[in-house]
Amino acid sequence: MVVMTEKDSEKSTDIQASLQEEYLKSLEELEEGQLVEGSVIQVGPENVFVDVGYKSEGKIPLSEFETTPEIGDIVNVVLVRKEGKGGQVVVSKNKADVKLFWKELREAFDNEQPVEGTFDKVIKGGFEVDLGHGVRGFCPMSKTDVQRVENPDEYIGLKGKFLIDRLYSDNKLKIVLSRRGFMERDIAERKEKFFSETSIGDVVTGTVKSFTSFGAFIDLGGFDGLLHINDMSWGHVTRPKDYVKKGQEVELKVIKLDPEEQKINLSLKHFTPDPWLAFEAKYQVNDIVKGTVTKLTDFGAFIELEEGIEGLAHISELSWVKRINHPKEVLNIGDEVDVMILSYDIQQGRVSLGLKQVRPNPWDTIADSYPVGTRLTRKVVKITNAGAFVELEEGIDGFLHSDDLSWTRKIKNPGSVLKAGEEIDVVVISVDEESHRIRLGVKQLEEDPWQSLRKTYPKGSVIEGEITSVTDFGVFVRVPGGIEGLINKFNLTQPGEEVSDEVLSRFSPGEKITCLVTDINPHSQRLSLSIREYQRNLQRKEISKYIHDEDEETTVTFADILKEKGDSLDS
Repeated sequence: MVVMTEKDSEKSTDIQASLQEEYLKSLEELEEGQLVEGSVIQVGPENVFVDVGYKSEGKIPLSEFETTPEIGDIVNVVLVRKEGKGGQVVVSKNKADVKLFWKELREAFDNEQPVEGTFDKVIKGGFEVDLGHGVRGFCPMSKTDVQRVENPDEYIGLKGKFLIDRLYSDNKLKIVLSRRGFMERDIAERKEKFFSETSIGDVVTGTVKSFTSFGAFIDLGGFDGLLHINDMSWGHVTRPKDYVKKGQEVELKVIKLDPEEQKINLSLKHFTPDPWLAFEAKYQVNDIVKGTVTKLTDFGAFIELEEGIEGLAHISELSWVKRINHPKEVLNIGDEVDVMILSYDIQQGRVSLGLKQVRPNPWDTIADSYPVGTRLTRKVVKITNAGAFVELEEGIDGFLHSDDLSWTRKIKNPGSVLKAGEEIDVVVISVDEESHRIRLGVKQLEEDPWQSLRKTYPKGSVIEGEITSVTDFGVFVRVPGGIEGLINKFNLTQPGEEVSDEVLSRFSPGEKITCLVTDINPHSQRLSLSIREYQRNLQRKEISKYIHDEDEETTVTFADILKEKGDSLDS
Protein backbone atom coordinates (compact mmCIF):
# COMPACT_ATOMS: atom_id res chain seq x y z
CA MET A 1 0.00 0.00 0.00
CA VAL A 2 1.37 3.37 -1.11
CA VAL A 3 0.67 6.36 1.06
CA MET A 4 0.44 9.65 -0.86
CA THR A 5 1.90 12.56 0.94
CA GLU A 6 0.66 16.11 0.68
CA LYS A 7 3.58 16.94 -1.58
CA ASP A 8 2.73 14.10 -3.95
CA SER A 9 -0.86 15.23 -4.08
CA GLU A 10 0.14 18.72 -5.15
CA LYS A 11 2.40 17.30 -7.88
CA SER A 12 -0.41 15.17 -9.29
CA THR A 13 -2.69 18.15 -9.38
CA ASP A 14 -0.11 20.12 -11.35
CA ILE A 15 0.26 17.32 -13.98
CA GLN A 16 -3.49 17.13 -14.48
CA ALA A 17 -3.65 20.88 -14.89
CA SER A 18 -0.85 20.76 -17.50
CA LEU A 19 -2.57 18.01 -19.49
CA GLN A 20 -5.84 19.88 -19.35
CA GLU A 21 -4.12 23.00 -20.61
CA GLU A 22 -2.55 21.12 -23.57
CA TYR A 23 -5.90 19.50 -24.35
CA LEU A 24 -7.66 22.87 -24.37
CA LYS A 25 -4.90 24.30 -26.55
CA SER A 26 -5.32 21.46 -29.08
CA LEU A 27 -9.04 22.11 -29.13
CA GLU A 28 -8.39 25.73 -29.96
CA GLU A 29 -6.00 24.75 -32.86
CA LEU A 30 -8.44 22.31 -34.49
CA GLU A 31 -11.19 23.80 -36.60
CA GLU A 32 -14.14 22.20 -38.23
CA GLY A 33 -13.52 21.58 -41.94
CA GLN A 34 -9.79 21.35 -41.35
CA LEU A 35 -7.70 18.65 -43.02
CA VAL A 36 -5.82 16.73 -40.35
CA GLU A 37 -3.81 13.54 -40.09
CA GLY A 38 -4.98 10.64 -38.00
CA SER A 39 -3.37 7.42 -36.88
CA VAL A 40 -5.27 4.15 -37.16
CA ILE A 41 -5.71 2.66 -33.68
CA GLN A 42 -8.36 0.05 -34.36
CA VAL A 43 -9.78 -1.75 -37.40
CA GLY A 44 -13.21 -3.26 -36.98
CA PRO A 45 -15.46 -5.20 -39.34
CA GLU A 46 -17.36 -2.05 -40.35
CA ASN A 47 -15.38 0.93 -39.04
CA VAL A 48 -11.86 2.15 -38.66
CA PHE A 49 -10.95 4.27 -35.62
CA VAL A 50 -8.30 6.96 -35.88
CA ASP A 51 -6.65 9.22 -33.35
CA VAL A 52 -6.62 12.81 -34.56
CA GLY A 53 -5.24 14.21 -31.26
CA TYR A 54 -8.65 15.11 -29.96
CA LYS A 55 -10.38 14.02 -26.75
CA SER A 56 -11.87 11.07 -28.59
CA GLU A 57 -11.00 9.04 -31.66
CA GLY A 58 -12.75 9.50 -34.97
CA LYS A 59 -14.76 6.78 -36.64
CA ILE A 60 -14.53 6.13 -40.41
CA PRO A 61 -16.62 3.56 -42.33
CA LEU A 62 -14.41 0.82 -43.71
CA SER A 63 -16.11 1.30 -47.11
CA GLU A 64 -14.25 4.60 -47.57
CA PHE A 65 -10.97 2.72 -47.87
CA GLU A 66 -9.89 1.10 -51.14
CA THR A 67 -7.83 -1.38 -49.14
CA THR A 68 -8.14 -2.31 -45.47
CA PRO A 69 -5.66 -0.22 -43.41
CA GLU A 70 -3.42 -1.53 -40.70
CA ILE A 71 -2.95 -0.21 -37.13
CA GLY A 72 -0.46 2.61 -37.16
CA ASP A 73 -1.26 3.74 -40.72
CA ILE A 74 -1.56 7.50 -41.18
CA VAL A 75 -4.85 8.64 -42.71
CA ASN A 76 -5.88 12.10 -43.93
CA VAL A 77 -9.33 13.14 -42.75
CA VAL A 78 -11.47 16.26 -42.53
CA LEU A 79 -12.71 17.31 -39.09
CA VAL A 80 -16.45 17.60 -39.64
CA ARG A 81 -17.49 18.34 -36.05
CA LYS A 82 -15.48 18.54 -32.90
CA GLU A 83 -18.25 16.88 -30.94
CA GLY A 84 -21.00 14.76 -32.40
CA LYS A 85 -23.54 12.62 -30.69
CA GLY A 86 -22.07 11.06 -27.57
CA GLY A 87 -19.31 13.65 -27.52
CA GLN A 88 -17.27 11.89 -30.22
CA VAL A 89 -15.34 13.78 -32.85
CA VAL A 90 -16.78 13.41 -36.35
CA VAL A 91 -14.28 12.96 -39.24
CA SER A 92 -14.54 12.10 -42.99
CA LYS A 93 -11.96 10.38 -45.11
CA ASN A 94 -13.98 10.95 -48.32
CA LYS A 95 -13.96 14.72 -47.86
CA ALA A 96 -10.28 14.62 -47.14
CA ASP A 97 -9.71 12.62 -50.33
CA VAL A 98 -11.64 15.23 -52.34
CA LYS A 99 -9.63 18.07 -50.82
CA LEU A 100 -6.38 16.29 -51.56
CA PHE A 101 -7.58 15.40 -55.09
CA TRP A 102 -8.29 19.05 -55.96
CA LYS A 103 -4.97 20.04 -54.50
CA GLU A 104 -3.22 17.41 -56.63
CA LEU A 105 -5.27 18.47 -59.67
CA ARG A 106 -4.12 22.07 -59.31
CA GLU A 107 -0.51 21.04 -58.78
CA ALA A 108 -0.68 18.72 -61.79
CA PHE A 109 -1.99 21.56 -63.96
CA ASP A 110 0.61 24.04 -62.69
CA ASN A 111 3.51 21.58 -63.02
CA GLU A 112 2.31 19.88 -66.24
CA GLN A 113 2.12 16.52 -64.51
CA PRO A 114 -0.25 13.72 -65.61
CA VAL A 115 -3.42 12.65 -63.85
CA GLU A 116 -5.22 9.34 -64.13
CA GLY A 117 -8.64 8.93 -65.64
CA THR A 118 -11.00 6.54 -67.39
CA PHE A 119 -12.81 7.06 -70.70
CA ASP A 120 -16.43 6.98 -69.59
CA LYS A 121 -18.52 7.79 -72.65
CA VAL A 122 -18.44 9.25 -76.14
CA ILE A 123 -19.81 12.79 -76.47
CA LYS A 124 -19.79 15.36 -79.25
CA GLY A 125 -16.22 16.05 -80.34
CA GLY A 126 -14.57 13.61 -77.96
CA PHE A 127 -14.90 11.73 -74.68
CA GLU A 128 -16.07 12.37 -71.14
CA VAL A 129 -13.35 11.19 -68.77
CA ASP A 130 -13.92 10.11 -65.16
CA LEU A 131 -11.11 11.50 -63.00
CA GLY A 132 -12.55 10.13 -59.76
CA HIS A 133 -14.23 11.79 -56.76
CA GLY A 134 -17.09 12.80 -59.02
CA VAL A 135 -14.88 15.00 -61.17
CA ARG A 136 -15.12 14.69 -64.98
CA GLY A 137 -13.09 16.17 -67.77
CA PHE A 138 -13.34 16.43 -71.56
CA CYS A 139 -10.80 14.84 -73.91
CA PRO A 140 -11.14 15.98 -77.56
CA MET A 141 -11.04 13.23 -80.20
CA SER A 142 -7.89 14.75 -81.71
CA LYS A 143 -6.12 14.52 -78.32
CA THR A 144 -7.13 10.96 -77.56
CA ASP A 145 -4.29 9.03 -79.18
CA VAL A 146 -1.09 9.44 -81.16
CA GLN A 147 -2.83 7.66 -84.04
CA ARG A 148 -6.18 8.34 -85.70
CA VAL A 149 -9.19 7.14 -83.69
CA GLU A 150 -11.08 4.81 -86.00
CA ASN A 151 -13.57 3.30 -83.51
CA PRO A 152 -14.27 5.53 -80.46
CA ASP A 153 -16.21 2.79 -78.68
CA GLU A 154 -13.00 0.79 -78.30
CA TYR A 155 -11.74 3.41 -75.84
CA ILE A 156 -14.69 3.22 -73.41
CA GLY A 157 -13.48 1.82 -70.07
CA LEU A 158 -9.83 2.38 -70.97
CA LYS A 159 -7.73 3.80 -68.12
CA GLY A 160 -4.87 6.10 -68.90
CA LYS A 161 -2.89 9.16 -68.00
CA PHE A 162 -3.75 12.65 -69.20
CA LEU A 163 -2.19 16.10 -69.19
CA ILE A 164 -4.49 18.93 -68.11
CA ASP A 165 -4.70 21.50 -70.90
CA ARG A 166 -7.25 23.68 -69.05
CA LEU A 167 -8.91 23.82 -65.59
CA TYR A 168 -11.13 26.87 -65.87
CA SER A 169 -12.70 28.88 -68.66
CA ASP A 170 -14.41 32.22 -68.01
CA ASN A 171 -14.04 31.59 -64.27
CA LYS A 172 -15.99 28.38 -64.64
CA LEU A 173 -14.67 24.92 -64.02
CA LYS A 174 -13.95 23.31 -67.40
CA ILE A 175 -11.34 20.57 -67.40
CA VAL A 176 -9.84 19.80 -70.84
CA LEU A 177 -7.53 16.79 -71.00
CA SER A 178 -4.99 15.45 -73.50
CA ARG A 179 -4.05 11.79 -73.47
CA ARG A 180 -2.10 12.31 -76.68
CA GLY A 181 0.03 15.01 -75.05
CA PHE A 182 1.03 12.65 -72.27
CA MET A 183 1.70 9.80 -74.70
CA GLU A 184 3.89 11.94 -76.96
CA ARG A 185 5.91 13.19 -74.00
CA ASP A 186 6.19 9.70 -72.57
CA ILE A 187 7.25 8.27 -75.93
CA ALA A 188 9.83 11.04 -76.41
CA GLU A 189 11.31 10.30 -72.96
CA ARG A 190 11.45 6.57 -73.58
CA LYS A 191 12.91 7.09 -77.04
CA GLU A 192 15.59 9.39 -75.67
CA LYS A 193 16.39 6.80 -73.02
CA PHE A 194 16.56 4.09 -75.72
CA PHE A 195 19.09 6.03 -77.81
CA SER A 196 21.21 6.87 -74.76
CA GLU A 197 21.29 3.34 -73.34
CA THR A 198 21.26 1.17 -76.51
CA SER A 199 24.22 0.28 -78.72
CA ILE A 200 24.55 -1.38 -82.11
CA GLY A 201 24.52 -5.13 -81.62
CA ASP A 202 22.22 -5.03 -78.59
CA VAL A 203 19.23 -7.38 -78.51
CA VAL A 204 15.87 -5.67 -77.96
CA THR A 205 12.30 -6.93 -77.65
CA GLY A 206 9.44 -5.43 -79.61
CA THR A 207 6.01 -6.16 -81.02
CA VAL A 208 5.27 -6.39 -84.75
CA LYS A 209 3.08 -3.37 -85.44
CA SER A 210 2.49 -3.17 -89.21
CA PHE A 211 3.81 -4.28 -92.60
CA THR A 212 4.96 -2.49 -95.75
CA SER A 213 6.28 -3.77 -99.06
CA PHE A 214 9.83 -3.19 -97.78
CA GLY A 215 9.56 -4.72 -94.31
CA ALA A 216 7.82 -4.47 -90.93
CA PHE A 217 7.60 -1.78 -88.25
CA ILE A 218 8.34 -2.96 -84.73
CA ASP A 219 6.85 -1.20 -81.68
CA LEU A 220 9.66 -0.74 -79.15
CA GLY A 221 7.44 0.90 -76.58
CA GLY A 222 5.53 3.68 -78.28
CA PHE A 223 8.17 4.31 -80.96
CA ASP A 224 9.06 2.22 -83.97
CA GLY A 225 12.08 0.46 -85.34
CA LEU A 226 12.28 -0.86 -88.92
CA LEU A 227 12.87 -4.51 -89.70
CA HIS A 228 13.76 -4.22 -93.39
CA ILE A 229 12.91 -7.08 -95.72
CA ASN A 230 16.62 -7.50 -96.48
CA ASP A 231 17.37 -7.94 -92.77
CA MET A 232 14.84 -10.70 -92.16
CA SER A 233 17.00 -13.43 -93.66
CA TRP A 234 20.33 -13.86 -95.40
CA GLY A 235 18.29 -15.50 -98.15
CA HIS A 236 15.77 -14.06 -100.60
CA VAL A 237 12.64 -12.66 -98.92
CA THR A 238 9.53 -11.84 -100.94
CA ARG A 239 6.88 -11.68 -98.18
CA PRO A 240 7.70 -10.12 -94.78
CA LYS A 241 4.68 -11.95 -93.33
CA ASP A 242 6.50 -15.25 -93.86
CA TYR A 243 8.97 -14.30 -91.13
CA VAL A 244 6.98 -12.33 -88.53
CA LYS A 245 3.29 -11.99 -87.67
CA LYS A 246 1.36 -8.89 -86.65
CA GLY A 247 1.17 -8.61 -82.85
CA GLN A 248 4.03 -11.09 -82.38
CA GLU A 249 6.64 -10.28 -79.75
CA VAL A 250 10.10 -10.75 -81.22
CA GLU A 251 13.73 -10.38 -80.23
CA LEU A 252 15.82 -8.41 -82.70
CA LYS A 253 19.35 -7.10 -83.03
CA VAL A 254 20.00 -3.39 -83.39
CA ILE A 255 22.10 -2.86 -86.54
CA LYS A 256 21.77 0.90 -87.02
CA LEU A 257 21.02 3.89 -84.77
CA ASP A 258 20.60 7.46 -86.00
CA PRO A 259 19.66 9.81 -83.11
CA GLU A 260 19.53 12.84 -85.41
CA GLU A 261 17.09 11.25 -87.84
CA GLN A 262 15.48 9.26 -85.01
CA LYS A 263 15.83 6.04 -87.03
CA ILE A 264 16.32 2.55 -85.67
CA ASN A 265 17.12 -0.43 -87.91
CA LEU A 266 16.62 -3.93 -86.59
CA SER A 267 17.57 -7.38 -87.84
CA LEU A 268 16.55 -11.01 -87.56
CA LYS A 269 19.25 -12.41 -89.80
CA HIS A 270 22.15 -11.09 -87.70
CA PHE A 271 21.51 -13.79 -85.11
CA THR A 272 23.22 -16.17 -87.58
CA PRO A 273 26.62 -15.80 -89.36
CA ASP A 274 26.86 -14.12 -92.76
CA PRO A 275 27.08 -16.95 -95.33
CA TRP A 276 29.27 -14.77 -97.56
CA LEU A 277 32.10 -15.18 -95.09
CA ALA A 278 32.39 -18.83 -96.09
CA PHE A 279 31.70 -18.33 -99.81
CA GLU A 280 35.22 -18.92 -101.14
CA ALA A 281 35.52 -22.11 -99.12
CA LYS A 282 32.55 -23.56 -101.04
CA TYR A 283 32.54 -21.93 -104.48
CA GLN A 284 35.03 -21.09 -107.21
CA VAL A 285 34.77 -19.49 -110.67
CA ASN A 286 33.72 -22.04 -113.33
CA ASP A 287 32.11 -24.32 -110.73
CA ILE A 288 28.79 -25.81 -111.87
CA VAL A 289 26.28 -25.73 -108.99
CA LYS A 290 22.58 -26.19 -108.42
CA GLY A 291 20.32 -23.26 -107.59
CA THR A 292 16.68 -22.26 -107.30
CA VAL A 293 15.11 -19.45 -109.33
CA THR A 294 13.73 -16.86 -106.88
CA LYS A 295 12.96 -13.82 -109.04
CA LEU A 296 12.60 -12.90 -112.72
CA THR A 297 13.27 -9.39 -114.06
CA ASP A 298 13.56 -7.79 -117.49
CA PHE A 299 17.35 -8.08 -117.33
CA GLY A 300 17.78 -11.57 -115.92
CA ALA A 301 16.98 -14.20 -113.29
CA PHE A 302 18.00 -14.28 -109.62
CA ILE A 303 19.04 -17.76 -108.50
CA GLU A 304 19.62 -18.80 -104.89
CA LEU A 305 22.57 -21.15 -104.35
CA GLU A 306 21.89 -21.46 -100.61
CA GLU A 307 20.17 -19.34 -97.97
CA GLY A 308 21.79 -15.94 -98.16
CA ILE A 309 23.76 -16.58 -101.38
CA GLU A 310 21.89 -15.34 -104.43
CA GLY A 311 23.33 -14.67 -107.87
CA LEU A 312 22.16 -13.08 -111.11
CA ALA A 313 22.04 -14.89 -114.43
CA HIS A 314 21.89 -12.02 -116.92
CA ILE A 315 19.48 -12.46 -119.82
CA SER A 316 22.46 -12.68 -122.17
CA GLU A 317 23.75 -15.72 -120.23
CA LEU A 318 20.57 -17.80 -120.53
CA SER A 319 21.03 -19.26 -124.04
CA TRP A 320 23.75 -19.54 -126.64
CA VAL A 321 21.42 -19.16 -129.58
CA LYS A 322 17.83 -18.36 -128.58
CA ARG A 323 16.73 -14.73 -128.68
CA ILE A 324 15.21 -14.24 -125.20
CA ASN A 325 13.14 -11.12 -124.59
CA HIS A 326 12.33 -12.02 -120.97
CA PRO A 327 13.68 -14.78 -118.68
CA LYS A 328 10.14 -16.11 -118.16
CA GLU A 329 10.39 -17.57 -121.66
CA VAL A 330 12.81 -20.22 -120.37
CA LEU A 331 12.53 -20.12 -116.55
CA ASN A 332 9.90 -20.15 -113.83
CA ILE A 333 10.17 -19.09 -110.20
CA GLY A 334 10.95 -22.17 -108.15
CA ASP A 335 12.80 -24.00 -110.96
CA GLU A 336 15.91 -25.90 -109.86
CA VAL A 337 18.68 -25.35 -112.42
CA ASP A 338 22.36 -26.04 -113.00
CA VAL A 339 24.43 -22.88 -113.41
CA MET A 340 28.08 -21.94 -113.75
CA ILE A 341 29.74 -19.37 -111.48
CA LEU A 342 31.19 -16.74 -113.84
CA SER A 343 32.44 -14.22 -111.28
CA TYR A 344 31.77 -12.97 -107.74
CA ASP A 345 32.34 -9.99 -105.45
CA ILE A 346 32.22 -10.87 -101.76
CA GLN A 347 32.35 -7.24 -100.61
CA GLN A 348 29.30 -6.38 -102.71
CA GLY A 349 27.62 -9.71 -102.12
CA ARG A 350 27.26 -10.42 -105.84
CA VAL A 351 27.59 -13.55 -107.97
CA SER A 352 27.33 -13.65 -111.76
CA LEU A 353 25.89 -16.92 -113.04
CA GLY A 354 25.54 -18.50 -116.46
CA LEU A 355 22.88 -20.93 -117.59
CA LYS A 356 24.12 -21.42 -121.14
CA GLN A 357 27.66 -22.27 -120.02
CA VAL A 358 26.57 -25.67 -118.71
CA ARG A 359 25.40 -26.66 -122.22
CA PRO A 360 27.40 -27.09 -125.49
CA ASN A 361 27.66 -23.99 -127.70
CA PRO A 362 26.28 -24.92 -131.13
CA TRP A 363 28.29 -22.10 -132.71
CA ASP A 364 31.48 -24.01 -131.91
CA THR A 365 30.54 -26.64 -134.51
CA ILE A 366 28.33 -24.53 -136.77
CA ALA A 367 30.66 -24.90 -139.77
CA ASP A 368 30.30 -28.67 -139.54
CA SER A 369 26.53 -28.41 -139.28
CA TYR A 370 26.14 -25.96 -142.15
CA PRO A 371 29.14 -26.10 -144.49
CA VAL A 372 29.33 -23.58 -147.32
CA GLY A 373 27.33 -24.81 -150.31
CA THR A 374 24.68 -26.59 -148.22
CA ARG A 375 21.24 -26.26 -149.81
CA LEU A 376 18.32 -25.89 -147.40
CA THR A 377 14.59 -25.24 -147.31
CA ARG A 378 13.84 -23.01 -144.33
CA LYS A 379 11.31 -20.49 -143.03
CA VAL A 380 11.64 -16.69 -143.25
CA VAL A 381 11.24 -15.33 -139.68
CA LYS A 382 11.94 -11.62 -140.11
CA ILE A 383 12.26 -9.12 -142.96
CA THR A 384 14.41 -5.98 -142.71
CA ASN A 385 15.32 -3.15 -145.08
CA ALA A 386 18.56 -4.94 -145.95
CA GLY A 387 17.22 -8.47 -146.32
CA ALA A 388 15.65 -11.28 -144.34
CA PHE A 389 16.49 -13.61 -141.43
CA VAL A 390 15.89 -17.28 -142.14
CA GLU A 391 15.65 -19.76 -139.26
CA LEU A 392 18.04 -22.68 -139.70
CA GLU A 393 17.17 -24.25 -136.32
CA GLU A 394 15.81 -22.98 -133.00
CA GLY A 395 17.89 -19.98 -132.01
CA ILE A 396 20.12 -19.96 -135.10
CA ASP A 397 19.26 -17.74 -138.04
CA GLY A 398 21.01 -17.07 -141.29
CA PHE A 399 20.86 -13.72 -143.06
CA LEU A 400 19.72 -13.41 -146.66
CA HIS A 401 20.87 -10.05 -148.02
CA SER A 402 18.78 -8.37 -150.69
CA ASP A 403 21.84 -8.43 -153.01
CA ASP A 404 21.73 -12.23 -152.88
CA LEU A 405 18.13 -12.55 -154.03
CA SER A 406 18.70 -12.11 -157.78
CA TRP A 407 21.59 -12.02 -160.19
CA THR A 408 19.88 -9.63 -162.52
CA ARG A 409 17.48 -7.48 -160.49
CA LYS A 410 18.26 -4.81 -157.92
CA ILE A 411 15.73 -5.49 -155.15
CA LYS A 412 15.41 -2.44 -152.93
CA ASN A 413 12.49 -3.77 -150.85
CA PRO A 414 12.96 -7.43 -149.75
CA GLY A 415 9.33 -7.46 -148.56
CA SER A 416 8.21 -7.23 -152.20
CA VAL A 417 9.51 -10.73 -152.94
CA LEU A 418 9.57 -12.39 -149.49
CA LYS A 419 6.99 -12.94 -146.74
CA ALA A 420 7.56 -13.76 -143.08
CA GLY A 421 6.52 -17.35 -142.39
CA GLU A 422 7.04 -18.69 -145.92
CA GLU A 423 9.54 -21.44 -146.68
CA ILE A 424 12.18 -20.75 -149.28
CA ASP A 425 15.17 -22.55 -150.81
CA VAL A 426 18.56 -21.09 -149.84
CA VAL A 427 22.21 -22.02 -149.97
CA VAL A 428 24.90 -21.33 -147.32
CA ILE A 429 27.40 -18.93 -148.86
CA SER A 430 29.55 -18.06 -145.78
CA VAL A 431 29.93 -19.01 -142.07
CA ASP A 432 31.61 -16.84 -139.39
CA GLU A 433 31.82 -18.79 -136.10
CA GLU A 434 33.40 -15.97 -134.10
CA SER A 435 30.82 -13.30 -134.95
CA HIS A 436 27.99 -15.88 -135.02
CA ARG A 437 26.94 -15.05 -138.57
CA ILE A 438 25.74 -17.25 -141.41
CA ARG A 439 25.16 -15.72 -144.84
CA LEU A 440 22.58 -17.25 -147.15
CA GLY A 441 21.76 -16.78 -150.82
CA VAL A 442 18.94 -17.51 -153.22
CA LYS A 443 20.53 -16.44 -156.48
CA GLN A 444 23.47 -18.76 -155.81
CA LEU A 445 21.11 -21.71 -156.32
CA GLU A 446 21.49 -21.00 -160.06
CA GLU A 447 24.49 -20.34 -162.26
CA ASP A 448 25.57 -16.74 -162.45
CA PRO A 449 24.12 -15.43 -165.76
CA TRP A 450 26.84 -12.80 -165.87
CA GLN A 451 29.51 -15.48 -166.06
CA SER A 452 27.52 -17.27 -168.72
CA LEU A 453 27.07 -14.04 -170.64
CA ARG A 454 30.78 -13.30 -170.53
CA LYS A 455 31.53 -16.77 -171.87
CA THR A 456 28.94 -16.52 -174.65
CA TYR A 457 29.42 -12.84 -175.47
CA PRO A 458 32.95 -11.76 -174.58
CA LYS A 459 34.14 -8.24 -175.11
CA GLY A 460 33.86 -7.28 -178.80
CA SER A 461 30.96 -9.66 -179.46
CA VAL A 462 27.87 -8.59 -181.41
CA ILE A 463 24.69 -9.05 -179.35
CA GLU A 464 20.99 -8.46 -179.87
CA GLY A 465 18.59 -7.09 -177.30
CA GLU A 466 15.41 -5.22 -176.54
CA ILE A 467 15.28 -1.64 -175.37
CA THR A 468 13.73 -1.47 -171.87
CA SER A 469 14.03 2.25 -171.17
CA VAL A 470 15.37 5.51 -172.59
CA THR A 471 17.04 8.00 -170.24
CA ASP A 472 18.81 11.35 -170.55
CA PHE A 473 22.17 9.63 -170.56
CA GLY A 474 21.46 6.64 -172.74
CA VAL A 475 19.43 3.55 -173.52
CA PHE A 476 19.03 0.37 -171.40
CA VAL A 477 18.90 -2.86 -173.33
CA ARG A 478 17.91 -6.35 -172.06
CA VAL A 479 20.09 -9.06 -173.60
CA PRO A 480 19.94 -12.86 -173.34
CA GLY A 481 19.94 -14.11 -169.74
CA GLY A 482 17.77 -11.22 -168.58
CA ILE A 483 20.76 -8.92 -168.06
CA GLU A 484 20.46 -5.22 -168.76
CA GLY A 485 23.24 -3.29 -170.41
CA LEU A 486 23.66 0.43 -171.09
CA ILE A 487 24.34 2.18 -174.38
CA ASN A 488 25.61 5.60 -173.45
CA LYS A 489 24.19 8.34 -175.69
CA PHE A 490 27.73 8.96 -177.03
CA ASN A 491 27.67 5.41 -178.37
CA LEU A 492 24.25 5.67 -180.01
CA THR A 493 25.48 7.65 -183.08
CA GLN A 494 27.07 6.48 -186.30
CA PRO A 495 30.83 6.88 -186.63
CA GLY A 496 31.63 10.49 -187.52
CA GLU A 497 28.13 11.67 -186.51
CA GLU A 498 27.90 14.60 -184.09
CA VAL A 499 26.40 13.68 -180.68
CA SER A 500 23.24 15.52 -179.64
CA ASP A 501 20.21 14.90 -177.42
CA GLU A 502 18.12 14.45 -180.58
CA VAL A 503 19.71 11.06 -181.12
CA LEU A 504 17.77 9.70 -178.10
CA SER A 505 14.48 10.34 -179.91
CA ARG A 506 15.34 7.68 -182.45
CA PHE A 507 14.87 4.89 -179.88
CA SER A 508 11.80 3.55 -178.12
CA PRO A 509 11.20 0.86 -175.42
CA GLY A 510 10.41 -2.54 -176.92
CA GLU A 511 12.52 -1.90 -180.03
CA LYS A 512 14.94 -4.66 -181.04
CA ILE A 513 18.50 -3.54 -181.46
CA THR A 514 21.92 -4.92 -182.41
CA CYS A 515 25.07 -3.59 -180.76
CA LEU A 516 28.60 -4.46 -179.70
CA VAL A 517 29.77 -5.54 -176.22
CA THR A 518 32.43 -3.03 -175.19
CA ASP A 519 32.80 -4.10 -171.55
CA ILE A 520 31.40 -6.84 -169.28
CA ASN A 521 32.21 -7.15 -165.55
CA PRO A 522 30.34 -9.91 -163.64
CA HIS A 523 31.72 -8.78 -160.29
CA SER A 524 30.28 -5.26 -160.56
CA GLN A 525 27.43 -6.53 -162.78
CA ARG A 526 28.17 -3.96 -165.46
CA LEU A 527 27.52 -4.40 -169.18
CA SER A 528 28.48 -1.63 -171.61
CA LEU A 529 27.17 -1.70 -175.18
CA SER A 530 27.75 0.45 -178.27
CA ILE A 531 26.02 1.00 -181.63
CA ARG A 532 28.84 3.27 -182.78
CA GLU A 533 31.42 0.47 -182.26
CA TYR A 534 29.10 -2.04 -183.87
CA GLN A 535 28.94 0.18 -187.03
CA ARG A 536 32.69 0.65 -186.97
CA ASN A 537 33.13 -3.08 -186.70
CA LEU A 538 30.94 -3.51 -189.77
CA GLN A 539 32.99 -0.92 -191.65
CA ARG A 540 36.20 -2.70 -190.79
CA LYS A 541 34.84 -5.98 -192.09
CA GLU A 542 33.66 -4.35 -195.29
CA ILE A 543 37.04 -2.68 -195.82
CA SER A 544 38.79 -5.94 -195.11
CA LYS A 545 36.59 -7.66 -197.70
CA TYR A 546 37.21 -4.89 -200.24
CA ILE A 547 40.97 -5.22 -199.84
CA HIS A 548 40.84 -8.95 -200.48
CA ASP A 549 38.67 -8.49 -203.60
CA GLU A 550 41.10 -6.06 -205.35
CA ASP A 551 43.54 -7.35 -207.96
CA GLU A 552 46.76 -8.24 -206.23
CA GLU A 553 48.71 -6.37 -208.90
CA THR A 554 46.84 -3.16 -208.45
CA THR A 555 48.57 -0.76 -206.15
CA VAL A 556 46.03 0.68 -203.67
CA THR A 557 46.86 2.38 -200.41
CA PHE A 558 44.82 1.96 -197.20
CA ALA A 559 44.24 5.72 -197.16
CA ASP A 560 42.62 5.55 -200.62
CA ILE A 561 40.23 2.86 -199.42
CA LEU A 562 39.18 4.82 -196.34
CA LYS A 563 38.62 7.94 -198.41
CA GLU A 564 36.53 5.99 -200.92
CA LYS A 565 34.43 4.34 -198.17
CA GLY A 566 34.01 7.67 -196.50
CA ASP A 567 32.74 9.25 -199.72
CA SER A 568 30.40 6.31 -200.15
CA LEU A 569 28.96 6.73 -196.67
CA ASP A 570 28.56 10.49 -197.12
CA SER A 571 26.56 9.91 -200.31
